[in-house]
Amino acid sequence: MKVKIYPSRLSGTVRIPGSKSHTIRAVTIASLADGNSEIHHPLVSLDALSARETYRAFGAEIDADDSCWRIRGFGGIPRVPDNCIDVGNSGTTMNMALGTASLLRQGMAVLTGDEQVRRRPNGPLAEALNALGAEVVSTRGTGTPPFAVRGRLRGGHTTIEVKNSQYVSSLLIHAPLADQPTTLHVPVLFEKPYVAMTLDWLRRQGIQLEHDDALEHFRIPGGQRYQPVNRAIPGDFSTATFFLAAGALPGNRMRCLGLNMNDTQGDKAVVDYLRAMGADITVESDAVITGGVRLEGHEFDLNATPDALPMMAALACHASGETRLVNVAQARLKETDRIQVMREELSRLGADISEREDGLIIRESALRGGTVFSHGDHRVAMALAVAATAAEGPVTIDGMEAVSVTYPEFIDHLTAAGGQVEILEP
Repeated sequence: MKVKIYPSRLSGTVRIPGSKSHTIRAVTIASLADGNSEIHHPLVSLDALSARETYRAFGAEIDADDSCWRIRGFGGIPRVPDNCIDVGNSGTTMNMALGTASLLRQGMAVLTGDEQVRRRPNGPLAEALNALGAEVVSTRGTGTPPFAVRGRLRGGHTTIEVKNSQYVSSLLIHAPLADQPTTLHVPVLFEKPYVAMTLDWLRRQGIQLEHDDALEHFRIPGGQRYQPVNRAIPGDFSTATFFLAAGALPGNRMRCLGLNMNDTQGDKAVVDYLRAMGADITVESDAVITGGVRLEGHEFDLNATPDALPMMAALACHASGETRLVNVAQARLKETDRIQVMREELSRLGADISEREDGLIIRESALRGGTVFSHGDHRVAMALAVAATAAEGPVTIDGMEAVSVTYPEFIDHLTAAGGQVEILEP
């Protein structure tokens, strides 16, 4: 999809869709559980649907509508899929599915994804699962999908150093179902809040484990079983970042519904980032309101919140002085190399932006009109769309369909808030 976005003032209320991270964890754990689960208000997007279809292939019985997914789990014993499993663009689903396939008692599962997912490394997770008794092989020998996986996960000891917290989350979710105890050493861990989210899920579902405060050492007893899930999915702070930042632009004001600052999502830190830049922030029980003022440059360590990098880079163009986004080298390993891509695309609009190995340096810039590209990355597409509303001329974005991965309603919501959007090619 190609769209043209004209300079626009944004104001209004938007209900943020459910959390992708919570939805995929919910589907995974409900499928692994004994009995019947209900997931209320799940995210309905391509990534979440990929997770749902993946776990159907492993034997979960899923009856779904947009407001509730009812899942009858397979009790920790997945069936051998009838065919190769394609997770589409969902890297999270790939990492979870690798763990689930390692529980097979017979046969083999083959896991693949789209072009982006087949470029993204999963080697450290595969090596850890192999150390715990599974047999995980990258069919091309590159540590990337496709993977052929046999069970069975026995337990034992493994060490893993990770820039992608999903590897650790997958191990923590599946190790309780191994035959024996597992000890996990994680001397390097990026994106710690996502592991904290996983630990909260495990506690809620009756799983026993021990860990230190630094999240470096874990001991997980084997032979456990999951209780069914009955939970509503909260709004997604990673997705909300785009409208929260839009509201922080001068002259704008946005109220984002469905957000709970007490939730475990790490990207709620974006509220603090905007406050540090001088935005007018009001937090309510179920909403966050951002009001636009003159923004000021700041340095942000995004190690725990790499998904915030595209929007923070775009917003920084409108902040006085210099903004530094640092310690976020793992942003290069997402759907795209987001550090390089955001530098390239914002530069097309006249941004004064430079690239570091682990982040970006952005100086206040008057963005002009032009043509930019999403590179098939949903967060890049949404960040560029918000940036376009504050440019001096119209901006054409090629590849806007990427937003369907996590936020299919994005263009509708942007338009409802006052964004002037012309669809050039559907």
